[in-house]
Amino acid sequence: MNRSIFALILGFAILFSACNSDKRQKVVIETEFGNMTAVLYDETPQHRDNFVKLAKEGFFDDLLFHRVIDGFMIQGGDPDSKGAPAGQRLGMGGPGYTVPAEFVDQHVHLRGALSAARTGGPSNPEKRSSGSQFYIVQGQPLPAAAFDSPRLKNKNYTAEQIQAYQEVGGRPDLDRDYTVFGMVIEGLDVIDKIAKVQKDGNNRPIQDVKMKVRVK
Repeated sequence: MNRSIFALILGFAILFSACNSDKRQKVVIETEFGNMTAVLYDETPQHRDNFVKLAKEGFFDDLLFHRVIDGFMIQGGDPDSKGAPAGQRLGMGGPGYTVPAEFVDQHVHLRGALSAARTGGPSNPEKRSSGSQFYIVQGQPLPAAAFDSPRLKNKNYTAEQIQAYQEVGGRPDLDRDYTVFGMVIEGLDVIDKIAKVQKDGNNRPIQDVKMKVRVK
């Protein structure tokens, strides 16, 4: 079996083994580079319901992927990005509220993970999520030795999760610090295309990458 196909099958088998993904809420994130279909997790109901609510209201329409780091992730959902002039620094906007963290051990930051952004540091000890900003993980495959480090070893990954990180890739350093509330199941190549665009010094794409989000 082709290695890349095996990697995706392995990752999805781990993520959806407990239930049928067809029964879960899906959203489509539309961009000029193609569309990404994501399934939202029932195990993170507050994030799921909030994302669906905003999408139905058209909140995300014409917002930007305002922070893009190749090999890491693509981030959007800042309402201040709509119509923002070139060069404006973005990333501080939101709908006026945050969402309580919903850390679920089975949902980790594999490639394609849909996760909530948040402010860090002592101002946010509960690790509450932004009400609207999110990121989608690109990441890279990791060697098995990476999980021997104290930072990752203490997270008590299952053997299947470690294998998925080796085969599929992702960012395990973010696990249990940022809420993973969904997974891109179609359009993973769109992440790579957006991640490759030219950026300024703040990792904002030079040419705006707009989105629309609709509930499927």
